[in-house]
Amino acid sequence: MVKCSECGYENIDGLDYCDGCGAKLAAAAPAAAPNGGAAPAAPEAPAETPAAAPDVAETEADAAPAASKAPTGDITPPAAPAPAAAPEGAVAAFKAKFQIVRGGRKGQEFQLEDGNNLIGRWDPETGAFPEVDLDQDDPEAKVSRKHALLRIESGKITVEDIGSLNGTYVNRQPRLQPGTPVELKAGDEIIIGKTFLKLVIDPIS
Repeated sequence: MVKCSECGYENIDGLDYCDGCGAKLAAAAPAAAPNGGAAPAAPEAPAETPAAAPDVAETEADAAPAASKAPTGDITPPAAPAPAAAPEGAVAAFKAKFQIVRGGRKGQEFQLEDGNNLIGRWDPETGAFPEVDLDQDDPEAKVSRKHALLRIESGKITVEDIGSLNGTYVNRQPRLQPGTPVELKAGDEIIIGKTFLKLVIDPIS
């Protein structure tokens, strides 16, 4: 076999031009003659015009099976692929906020950030300010300094009590178990001490 240096096609011995691309084939090394003599030179083949390489588009079209053509008549369209789940840590496609609807400064709003949002009161000892600071809305100190944690992650919003003294409540249901996140949706009401907060979600256009 003679391998074409242009396209790599394996040609049978004796050919001068590649069957694959029409390029001139390099002459094979002459075999050693008996008793160490030089092998007789092969007669030079008459020059031939190399065949033109076949048109790739035509070759592919001819090679395509007839079954690949669209059949006539009604056919059932393929099912649409299921939407991919939001990747871990993806930024939410909405903006969320808490609005005080009862107790404290009614109508006061707190913008919520992606990730963790601490709900509580300003801590003068550490100088820490929670994202939802209810210090001015809690004259009776019913809200713990680190009361609850709201998390926005992978398109979901959850809230969990983090060991508060007076508990955290969602939609006036039983008190949340500390460390157990509960998923929230737009319009849910969270009770922190004597302050009632409504979750408002605005989609990002």
